[in-house]
Amino acid sequence: MYSASFLSSTAIVYVEDNVGWRWGFGIGMAANALALALFLIGAPYYSREETRASPFTGLLRVAVAAFRKRKMKTTTGDYYYGDDDGVKRGDEDAPTNWFSQLNRAAVKVEGDILPNGSVARPWKLCTVQQVEDLKSVIKILPLWSSSIFLGTPIGVQLSLTILQALASDRRLTSTFTFSAGSIIIFSFLSTALGVVLIDRCLRPAWKRLTPGNKDLTPLQLIGIGHVFNFASMALSAVVEARRRRHLISVMWLVPQMVVVGLGEAFHFPGQVGLYYQEFPACLKGVATAMVAMLVGVAFYLSTAVVDFMRRVTVWLPDDIDEGRLDYVYWVMVVIGVANFGYFLVISWLYHYKNGEVVSKDEVA
Repeated sequence: MYSASFLSSTAIVYVEDNVGWRWGFGIGMAANALALALFLIGAPYYSREETRASPFTGLLRVAVAAFRKRKMKTTTGDYYYGDDDGVKRGDEDAPTNWFSQLNRAAVKVEGDILPNGSVARPWKLCTVQQVEDLKSVIKILPLWSSSIFLGTPIGVQLSLTILQALASDRRLTSTFTFSAGSIIIFSFLSTALGVVLIDRCLRPAWKRLTPGNKDLTPLQLIGIGHVFNFASMALSAVVEARRRRHLISVMWLVPQMVVVGLGEAFHFPGQVGLYYQEFPACLKGVATAMVAMLVGVAFYLSTAVVDFMRRVTVWLPDDIDEGRLDYVYWVMVVIGVANFGYFLVISWLYHYKNGEVVSKDEVA
């Protein structure tokens, strides 16, 4: 993904700036056509698994069953552990007490089970495992929501940095002018290099220095990413304040791209690891897609934020030299710090799926 972004932000942007936008769009269309052709050629050779019921159906059944049994006075009783075909599961622990209202969905009452052991009404009785799966998803949603507001300032920054580059001195030599749209490649390069350094240097060093050779946890990685994120916004505000007073080289914008890229090197792997670790087994495939989903939501939200700023303030006029981009960045800093505080609170309250509580050291 980053390789494609790097190529589009360099080669295609160069073509658009120096040859023409038609050529740039034409190259993009040709690349998509080639990718589609390769996909169709390889499709017959893909391994296809047998179609199974959607795991989301099971989660929805839990909510419906719990609602239908909402008048039940107790959430304890004879729990159902088997599948619809009556096969028993090996793990028959009682459901957890967290969000105990959902436990009603797994309590067997008269008429729920047929003589052959199967479920008579699937939308009124669920397995304990299905109940716990829904609880796992509900627990992770607050952390996921904090990541949306982690990505929103990044989307705003990427857009505004290109505007800053357009208003800066982009001449690197007497014959070469840096393309404004290519400034974001430093974020990609920083992320790629940061991931390698974190994996090969920081994490081994952390294990050696901490008692018990503990690795950096997903929540710690995400928390560090939060700090890099609002630090990058603050740096962007400082650079913009200088740009308004003096004509600066486009290279002044590189540090803010490097810092935000390092933040992504921390929080993106942390999020993938957290969702894959904490999501139920039936949703492991969905867990890896959660990051892509939050990036999409965050960038749509960043567009809404920019549009809102243009409507209610004079900070983003057509000529940014007449505006106050630095104020916009400071607003992003405030949002980032507030979101970081929200992340710390929900991390403190979070219980891992294996029952462990997030420690004070981890939150710190």
